[in-house]
Amino acid sequence: MRRMISYRKLLNVSETTELKELKTVYRNLMKEWHPDKFQDHPDEKHAAEEKSKKIIEAYHFLVSIAPETRLQTKDAYAETTTLSGIDDFEYKSEVLSIRFSDGSVYEYFGVPKAIYVKLINAETPSRFARRHIYHNYLYRSTEKLVAAV
Repeated sequence: MRRMISYRKLLNVSETTELKELKTVYRNLMKEWHPDKFQDHPDEKHAAEEKSKKIIEAYHFLVSIAPETRLQTKDAYAETTTLSGIDDFEYKSEVLSIRFSDGSVYEYFGVPKAIYVKLINAETPSRFARRHIYHNYLYRSTEKLVAAV
């Protein structure tokens, strides 16, 4: 959750910002902070490189959790959460990552530790997640992130 807030603050957008507006904000910030603008000033160029990396990261993250993005991938998400079992899961700072048997990986944000503990202790983690996690928390697919690395 902190990551979402800091990314929105960095790009100066709100939760309700649509993808089209987010793209415009991103492009304007990249024009402002592109390292090529600072060729004659090495220190400023280095700062611009760091800032532009953060802007790119924030943009891609916010696109991945945008309602329009989730709407586009709704069918694939429903198929994964309905038909695939859980291979593995990991929890850190209210972010639950679940790796499914079909190879998909999703991150769920704002998951309380108590829910994670119940998932660990559930007789059938997949059933517990279907009832208490999949449709109750903001999520994003991390497949493109893994493929890009």
